[in-house]
Amino acid sequence: MTKTLFGLSDDDLWKIFPIIVSEHQQNWAKFFGQEKQLLEKQLDADRIARINHFGSTSVPGLVAKPIIDILLETFPGIVIEDLKKKMESIGYICVKSGAKAVFLKGYTPNGFCGQVFHVHIRHLGDWDELYFRDYLRQHPEVTSEYGQLKKALEQKFTYNRDFYSAAKTNFIRKITKLAKLSATKNYNSPPATDRHFPEAE
Repeated sequence: MTKTLFGLSDDDLWKIFPIIVSEHQQNWAKFFGQEKQLLEKQLDADRIARINHFGSTSVPGLVAKPIIDILLETFPGIVIEDLKKKMESIGYICVKSGAKAVFLKGYTPNGFCGQVFHVHIRHLGDWDELYFRDYLRQHPEVTSEYGQLKKALEQKFTYNRDFYSAAKTNFIRKITKLAKLSATKNYNSPPATDRHFPEAE
């Protein structure tokens, strides 16, 4: 993506980058692993707590937009501006700054180019997405229901990414609530000196 894209309207961007839902690809997990290694090499290891693959491409069998979503959790003290410079050096652009920064890779004025990645920066433990991901992994019937919803919304909102995302919100919130209620001890918060989190992928 170049700066020229930032001057385009949402309608123009949606025409260039339509909602495309495809069957699950096994190589998505491989692409995540390769990008994780690149991020670990480029960024300050002592400030990075964990890097996880989340979103639909992280759930086997689930249809998805072919975009690898990455949750990058940081320890306190990380300097976002320094992080931004290092992310830009490996092809990312920052579309949201601050404590919950978002970086994208794989966008050009002519459309997608190569594998697309979205990296979401969060403080350690500041997320709900992994609950949702793991619940889908453990409940194929819910994964199937979510896939059907995504396909229907693709047809309805091919050129309106905001409406597509908003129309999934109630389902995601409902399943995330169930996921939290049934979460394993890995997601619980024992005394602060002995916190347990799922292992990074």
